[in-house]
Amino acid sequence: MSSNYLDIIRPGINTTFQDKGRDHLNHIGIPFSGAMDSRNYHMANKLVNNNLDSAVIEFAYQGPHLKYSGEKINFAVTGDVIFSIKRKDTEIEGNCYESYQIENGDEINIISTNKSVYGYLALGGELDLKFQWNSCSINTKANIGSNDGKKLDVGQRINLKIINSNKDIKKINYINTKIENIRVIKGTNFDYFSEEGKKIFYEKEFTVSKLSDRMGMRLEGPKIDNIVNTNIKSEGLIKGVIQVPTDGNPIIMLSDHGTIGGYPKIGVVASVDYDRLVQMSPGSKIKFKEINLSDAETLFKLYEMETQNLLSQI
Repeated sequence: MSSNYLDIIRPGINTTFQDKGRDHLNHIGIPFSGAMDSRNYHMANKLVNNNLDSAVIEFAYQGPHLKYSGEKINFAVTGDVIFSIKRKDTEIEGNCYESYQIENGDEINIISTNKSVYGYLALGGELDLKFQWNSCSINTKANIGSNDGKKLDVGQRINLKIINSNKDIKKINYINTKIENIRVIKGTNFDYFSEEGKKIFYEKEFTVSKLSDRMGMRLEGPKIDNIVNTNIKSEGLIKGVIQVPTDGNPIIMLSDHGTIGGYPKIGVVASVDYDRLVQMSPGSKIKFKEINLSDAETLFKLYEMETQNLLSQI
């Protein structure tokens, strides 16, 4: 039994363990999963001197309240998050993108995200988790991953296998930027939609629905008219693909998406915009902008270079 652990006082909303996700399993119906916001996930690990692909705690809207027992350890929170540290009778307001040291009896209270969805808590060490297909990532729809594929719950204990010897305090000045337009590539069924439907897709505004989760983001707005067939033979799906079901309201497939689907696909979100897309909370407005595949590849390479530059500054 580990002598270093966290007890969950309050689990928060949709709190799970996540890492880099699972590769090459779509053919057996297992989606990629992994951290929703890749940049914030990697920055959290770098701030506590972890390997970039180490497991973290991902939360949505409200995070967990945890009590720590054990030797000194570093932690960091990334995203647009409000949190505090309780040490004896003192409460310290925390700053995102800055590592802190906690010791036996201290508490971390992640109160909420701020006009965003996902946040990340990284601990300076290795969590004691079970892996499935080389990943601890939890998919609650399929009950896959560590913690029997379920969200974290009150009263649970999170054990640490290892605590990092390097406890240097790190920080970086970083602001999560909002995005005006979500850039998309034409989907394989783009021509299923009327000219008016295509015009609506690119020119009108859509609203993120409350019926959104790690599996998909449902949008509400003007209906997109399908003039060929509202159902097709099930085909493979990828992260970011935009399906349009019979009701004409788009659904964007996210990290825990099903691997096949029978709704026509009007577009695919460019990977460069995915991290910021998933942080759009219900009620947010979305507009789509068409780009070609070559531009999407170039933009993603630039985004990856920018991420590596940020990590090098930590």
